[in-house]
This record gives sequence, C-alpha cells and structure tokens, in this order.
Amino acid sequence: MLGLLNGLTLLGQQQQDRPNIIFIMADDHALKAISSYSADWIQTPNIDRIGKEGAVFQEARVTNSVCSPSRAVILTGKYSHLNGMKDNGTYFNGAQVTLPKLLKSAGYQTAIIGKWHLFSEPTGFDYWDILPDQGNYYNPQFLHKGGDTIREGYVTDVITEQSIKWIDQHKKEPFFIMVHHKAPHRNAMPPLKYLNLLSKKRFPYPDSFFQQSDGRPAMERQQISFAKGLDIRYDSKIACDTCAVTTVNDWAPAEYQRELVRMTAEERAIWDNHYAQYQSEFDRIKNDRQMLDFQYQRFMQDYLSCITSLDENVGKLLDYLDESGLAQNTIVVYMSDQGFFLGEHGLYDKRFMYEEAFRTPMLMRYPNKINRGISIPDYVLNLDIAPTLLDYAGAPAPSDMQGRSMRKLLKGNADATWRKSVYYHYYETSFGLTKHEGVLQGRYKLIHFYDPVEAWEFYDLQEDALETHNRYSDPQYQDQVSLLKQELNRLQQELKVNP
Repeated sequence: MLGLLNGLTLLGQQQQDRPNIIFIMADDHALKAISSYSADWIQTPNIDRIGKEGAVFQEARVTNSVCSPSRAVILTGKYSHLNGMKDNGTYFNGAQVTLPKLLKSAGYQTAIIGKWHLFSEPTGFDYWDILPDQGNYYNPQFLHKGGDTIREGYVTDVITEQSIKWIDQHKKEPFFIMVHHKAPHRNAMPPLKYLNLLSKKRFPYPDSFFQQSDGRPAMERQQISFAKGLDIRYDSKIACDTCAVTTVNDWAPAEYQRELVRMTAEERAIWDNHYAQYQSEFDRIKNDRQMLDFQYQRFMQDYLSCITSLDENVGKLLDYLDESGLAQNTIVVYMSDQGFFLGEHGLYDKRFMYEEAFRTPMLMRYPNKINRGISIPDYVLNLDIAPTLLDYAGAPAPSDMQGRSMRKLLKGNADATWRKSVYYHYYETSFGLTKHEGVLQGRYKLIHFYDPVEAWEFYDLQEDALETHNRYSDPQYQDQVSLLKQELNRLQQELKVNP
C-alpha cells in the first residue's frame, strides 16, 4: 500500500510539474508597437510584463511573413514548403502532426479561441471557437463544434473573456490554449472607448518613409505603400462616394460596410459621430502630399488604439492567472504572426524580407523555469515554438520538425550549436509582390526575387540598418555576396527546399 501511495504521489508531482501553456498571438503587431522593443509609438505595460518577468527575444524571425503560412509554421514546426501552407490561398492540411495533437497525446486539454485563418477545420483541439476567415471587430461570429454563435461585444474583449472562461473550466489538469487575436489587422477598428484616445496625436514618419526604390525593381511594383495602397473609405473610415476605386482595393468599400452593419444602432451612432470629425479635414486636402499625411495619421491612430485594447486584454489574462494561483506554473508566450511595416520604406503590411516584416515580437514567461528579465540575442524562429513548448511539457518533438527547443537559451546559457543564419521564403504575388527567398547571417542579408521580377538585393545591416542601399553590385561587397549565396544553397539543401 505504501508503494502504491508513493507511486501516486510521484504521478501527481509529475502532473503538477507539467506547465500549463497559454500562447497569445496578435495579427500584424509590429515589433516597434511594443514598448519592450521601442517606446517611439506606444506604451504596452501588460505585454511588457511578460518580458520583464521572463524573456524578450531580440532577434525573433519568421520563415514566411504572411498570416496563414506563419500560423502553419507555428503549428507544425516546419517550413512552408513542407507543411504545404505557402500562401494565404491554401487550405491547411489538418491531417499532419501538429503541436496541439502532440500535447493532447501527452495528456493536455487543448483549445484554440479566436482567429484561425487556415480555412480547414481545426484538428487536435478538444475545443475550438474560431472566427470565420478574418473575423469581425464588432459583435463577431464564432464557429465551433456544433454550430456558430454571434458574441456581443468587441472582438479582443470577447476572445479574452472566452479564453479565461475555458481556462477556468480546465485548470485542474494541464492545459494548452491558443489565444489568437484579430487585432490590429487591417482595417484596424478600435473599441468605442478608445476612439478618441489618439485622435489628436500626430506621429512622425519613420526615417525610411520617403525612401526611393532605385535599384529595387520588386519595390517599384508593390501595392502596399501608404502612397498608393490604402483606401480612404476602408482604412481612414471617410465617406467618399466620389473617390476613385483603385485596382488594389476595389473590394474595400463593401468590406467596410460588412463591418459597419455588425454594430448595434447605438454603437453605429457613436462610431459615425467620431469619424465625422475627420470629414472637414479631408475636404480641405489639396494635393497628394496632404492626402498621404492624412492617411498615415489616420492609420496610426486607429492601429495603435487597437494595440492599447490588446495590451489591456493581455493584462486581464495575466491578472486572472495571478488571482487563480496559476501564474507560477503557466508558460505565457506573446507574439505576432509576423512583423509589420508602420511606414518604414513607405509601406504598411508585411511580406517583404526587410527587417520590419521579417522580425516578429516574441516574449515568454514561465516563473517556475525562466528567470526574470532575460534578453535573448540569438536568431529564434516561429519554427521553434512547437519544439520548445513540447520540451517544457516533457513530450518529445518529432524528428522531422525543423525548429529547435529554445529551452537552453531561456536558461540564460549560450549555445554554440545554435543557428547562425536564417532562411526565408515568401511565395505570393498578390498586392503586386514578387516571390523571393533569402538568407540573413550576422550583419549581412541577401534576397533573391524571382517571380515575376528577377533581381538580387544585398544589405550590410551594420552600416545600413534601414536597408536603404542595395549593395549587391558594389565591388566592395562581392566576397560577402558570394559567401551568402553559398550559405543560401546550403540552407536550401539542409531544409529540403523544393527546387
């Protein structure tokens, strides 16, 4: 009997040692819109708290900077060419091995609440409650096993409330939940209480905002710039029946109307009253430069107001963990699905291998195992999330996962075997973009654009942190260009990239 009791005690201890896991992901949250990384735009004290009480990854990168592919990489621990999700127009193959399936097999309760955006039905989750496609900001529809539900309220609040509710019902055994927010994805629609938060604030242009695209043909054809990619109705929320419909955003006015009709009459009255204040300013615009400034300020005001709501809701979740006694033994990860341009190179959106889209915010807290205030300078990837969480959960990662556990780095230890270079591959041609792949190694970056534009770009990030000068043809850098081409070929072979 004593042996049986000892065995049960050991089993209970092992159960207790396994951490709960909360993976929080925003959509299009720029690294510089988190004050742990930069105080230029906004203060985010709750997101910052995760890093202050754990680790901030200074060089977190994505393998493919666009929504659906990044989500598939996180689920599978594999590059896009192996998990099959190369672009936003593909259905995710849910039959393959994924992080939630592996954790479920290891005894975890699993759930995802919020934005899925992988088009196929979620697999590996005991519970799922997801937004259809991009979802809506107000009174959003959720799809779940057994049907769908319209949930009243603002989407960021609703996702947090539903997540806390699920955790509270499953906190007696190890749980894994993916809390996937819609915000601040385009067209950023703040909650009513924050509509006026930044309405009087003006934001300076990033240093590379007016950068010329000379020597960069892929930049010349893109359609994601503030100058030619935004829609006055959809992005700035301005009524303008006479505005020319662009080929980029011919869908935008109807899409905006689909958002507006989800509001109640009371919500719509507050919304319309707020945005009416910008109409007279818009009517006074006389030239393209004034229009550009108007669009940029409006974009930043709404985008960062959404971030404020997002940060507030992260705080609600962290407070719940404290109050319920779960904080010490719960891993909390916060990241974006990829980086995002906020005017750098004159761009919004993501996709390019330039730093602002290629880097992603990543913060992680686990009081039982991760020391406070760690800053990690190594190249880590969204590819590494699955093997890291499996490692902490005591579940082996499949040998074909291409990511690595970050656990040693999170102990504050150097790892001489850690990757020294990063391979990137973007596969879409939407929004005037060009398919491209590239490699980053130390201070140097090499990018190969190949469809429909054929071009090479090379940057010395130590001398040119803003990536304003393509040095591919510069005689001074030919040795480095040659070495990076060799490294690109090596990584293609190592990672089994399709020719």
